[in-house]
Amino acid sequence: MKTITPATQTQPTPADSQGHEEQQQYLTFMLSGETYAISILRIKEIIQYGQLTEVPRMPDFIRGVINLRGAVVPVIDLSARFGKPTTALGRRNCIIIIEVAAGAETQSVGVMVDAVNAVLEIPAAEIEPAPSFGTHIRADFIAGMGKINGKFVIILNIQHVLSMDDMEALVSMGSGSSAAELAKTE
Repeated sequence: MKTITPATQTQPTPADSQGHEEQQQYLTFMLSGETYAISILRIKEIIQYGQLTEVPRMPDFIRGVINLRGAVVPVIDLSARFGKPTTALGRRNCIIIIEVAAGAETQSVGVMVDAVNAVLEIPAAEIEPAPSFGTHIRADFIAGMGKINGKFVIILNIQHVLSMDDMEALVSMGSGSSAAELAKTE
């Protein structure tokens, strides 16, 4: 198991980092044949894809929950969240555990990806604003477009990808009695 420890609990946007930092580190990963990135400041750890427990009546993009050291953590299939087919299971699938704000608290959420690539530093000058057209995902899901070796990488705004409406559903799922029972049994 590979673990990344965040430096702080806040995630600066590319616009913020232009004025405050020269570059920021991003975890790059593959999803449906495309490369995406998330700021490492929100990432708690990366784990291998393991046994998920399906929860009935959840949206299609919620694959299930896992027991992470006694805590029930919902797992989101990013491909399905972006309106694509669900992620096919393979030996390189990973779950990235991310902390997202849910009101005044933080909630751990797992996002399922095809494969994790690397942690890269992207200079603020190499980050372009999100395009207003031509992407296959909602524009508010994109924090910026990072240039790496002459190619663009979509930098996700994870707070929008896991929106407050979705987070309310996740938080209520995590605090339900069935979730508490799951944590005891696994």
